[in-house]
Amino acid sequence: MYKYLIILASIMISTIANAKQLPTVFVSILPQKYFVQRIAGNSVEIQVMVLPGESPASYEPTPQQMVKLSKANLYFSIDVPFEKKWLPKIKGLYPDLAIIQTDQGIKKRPMHAHDHHQMDHHHTPDPHIWLSPPLAMLQARHIYTALTKHYPENKTFFTDQYHQLITQIVALDTELLNILSQAKHKSFMVFHPSWGYFADAYGWHQMPIETEGKDVKPSQLAHLIDNAKKNHIKVIFAQPQFSVKSAKLISKSIGGKLIMIDPLSLNWPENLKIVARKMVNQ
Repeated sequence: MYKYLIILASIMISTIANAKQLPTVFVSILPQKYFVQRIAGNSVEIQVMVLPGESPASYEPTPQQMVKLSKANLYFSIDVPFEKKWLPKIKGLYPDLAIIQTDQGIKKRPMHAHDHHQMDHHHTPDPHIWLSPPLAMLQARHIYTALTKHYPENKTFFTDQYHQLITQIVALDTELLNILSQAKHKSFMVFHPSWGYFADAYGWHQMPIETEGKDVKPSQLAHLIDNAKKNHIKVIFAQPQFSVKSAKLISKSIGGKLIMIDPLSLNWPENLKIVARKMVNQ
């Protein structure tokens, strides 16, 4: 019996060793993995740069990730802050790695903007474009184009998957519009201004507590509490990558709730629906 187990194990090891290795592609954040996976299926191995719980603002690749990058074919960027420092280095080390800008052609809102009318260019551009379904469709198009160019043998499969994804995003957009149109008051408060594009897409008003990494002053807290009360806000969204001290203080002062929502969730469509329902039910 032991002899047969040894033979079986040898066959399995040999099979694994001889199996065709999938091409590797990298993305910066988990929501991008969702889009790539929906289009590419199991035809590629997807590596995510920013690990769960980490912040795209300060992330640094691990040595293991740098090794895997040497074997990758594609890198789908999205213009999150750490890319500005690391993508030039990665491109210098691996000149054959194709870097695909999935944010190409998308006009960025400034991080400080409270609505879509404040579109000056004197502040840091908001990178959170994946939180808007209409903008997500543009990102999906860039992903689809790059995949079909680099792996033309799978074009028929990619095309079918891409069309299914776009159909689902359109359906999600309609569902979110129906949910969010039910609210009487269309303002919501967040600690970090991650949801500006989401707000713009559905006619809502994002009120951030923190902007551009600056600490909140006591005088600002009083103003934020007053604004929250005036706008009938009872829910404050925070995310695990940032401190929630100020958000907790405000939620307590207005008799509201602090809700943790991660804009970097892999379950992209469900995450947006959860946020929409929380906004309406505050």
